[in-house]
Amino acid sequence: MKRIGIIYHPLKEPAVKLAAELKAFLQRKGLEAWSGSAWEAEKTRCNVDGSDLIVSIGGDGTILRAAQCILPAQIPITGINLGMLGFMTELTVSEAKKQLTRLIDGEGWIDERAVIEAELHRPGVKKSLKYYALNDVVAARGDVVRVILVEVKIDGQPLTTYKADGVIVATATGSTGYALAAGGPVLLPKSHDMLLVPILPHLSSSFRLVVSPDSAIELKVLTMHAAALSVDGHINPPLENESVITVRRSKHTVQFLRIHPQDTFYLNLAERLKGKQ
Repeated sequence: MKRIGIIYHPLKEPAVKLAAELKAFLQRKGLEAWSGSAWEAEKTRCNVDGSDLIVSIGGDGTILRAAQCILPAQIPITGINLGMLGFMTELTVSEAKKQLTRLIDGEGWIDERAVIEAELHRPGVKKSLKYYALNDVVAARGDVVRVILVEVKIDGQPLTTYKADGVIVATATGSTGYALAAGGPVLLPKSHDMLLVPILPHLSSSFRLVVSPDSAIELKVLTMHAAALSVDGHINPPLENESVITVRRSKHTVQFLRIHPQDTFYLNLAERLKGKQ
C-alpha cells in the first residue's frame, strides 16, 4: 500500500482527533495519507482516486457515507468504531494503529458486500436519477403523518400495494439496520438477496419478502402529501406522486478489509443485538 485515505465523522471530536493522529502515524511510515469529512462528500471524493485503502472513523453511518464517496470504484474500507453497534466496523480505537500496521503489511482478508442500484423516474421528467446503496433504499412518507401507497412489481409482475409509512429495499448488509427494526430477517453478510420490508403497514399486505438478486423491484409511490426517497439514510431526494423507483443488484460491490477471524458473525450479531431486545 502506498496511499491511504481517512474519512471521519466531523461532529465527533474523538473522530477528528484520531483522524489527525492516524494521518501523522501513516506519514511517519512513509505512506501518502489524506483525510476528509464524511459530511463533505464531493470534496472528499476528489481525493479518492489512487487510494489503496480507506479508513473510516465513526460508526456504521460514517461507513455508509464513506462508501458513497468511493462508489463505483472498489477501494477496500476498514472501519474504526466510535459509534454504538458497529456492525460494519472492524477495529476499536485502542487496536487501530497495531492492526492497521498488519493490514498495510499485507495481512487481512476481503469481505465483499452486495450493493443495490436505485433508479428514480419522476413524472414528467425524462432523465432518471441513479443512486447506489450499501444498506438500503427507502420510499417513505414525508413530514405529514399520513400513510402512502406503494405499488410493488417484481420483474414487471404486480406483487401487492402496501398502504404504509413506506417500504424498505435492503441488502444483506442493511438487513441489520432499518429493515430489522421494521421486522425483517437478518441475511448472511455474503448473501446477494434483497429484502422487501413494509414500514408499519395499515390494513394492507404486511408480509416481508426475500427477493432474488437477479430480480428487479419496482416501487410506484402514490401520495397527495410529501414523500421522500432515502438512500443509505442520508441522501434524501423528494418524491412526487407517481414517482417510480426501480431497484436491482449492482454489478459493483463494496469491499471491507478485515483482520479479525471470519467466523465471528453470529457471535458478534448476538452480542450487538442484546441492546435491541
